[in-house]
Amino acid sequence: MTGIAYAAGGAPAAGPAGGLASFVPLILIFVIFYFLLIRPQQKKAKQHQIFLNNLKKGDEVVTSGGIFGKITGLTDTVVTLEIADGVRIKVTRASILASAADTRKQAEAPAKGG
Repeated sequence: MTGIAYAAGGAPAAGPAGGLASFVPLILIFVIFYFLLIRPQQKKAKQHQIFLNNLKKGDEVVTSGGIFGKITGLTDTVVTLEIADGVRIKVTRASILASAADTRKQAEAPAKGG
């Protein structure tokens, strides 16, 4: 069997700058993801939490299931909605999606533009 030749010198070892330079693209990608995806999502979640904390009786809201109703009762976790005369349902506070007025404005905006 023939012998295997080993290179005595080999490639020079990467110094501290070489190791850091290989991580720069990964760091740059993380920064871009943070500003384009993570930060806006955190900001939106914070605004939604403030909205949920400021709910009060009489507000008209939309649930995540698409049910429009007027708030008739509130606790820390449960919201009672009147969806028709004399028809009340209880939903979790977290299932409240938005104000009904905001939802109507968004629905009318594309209709006016087209």
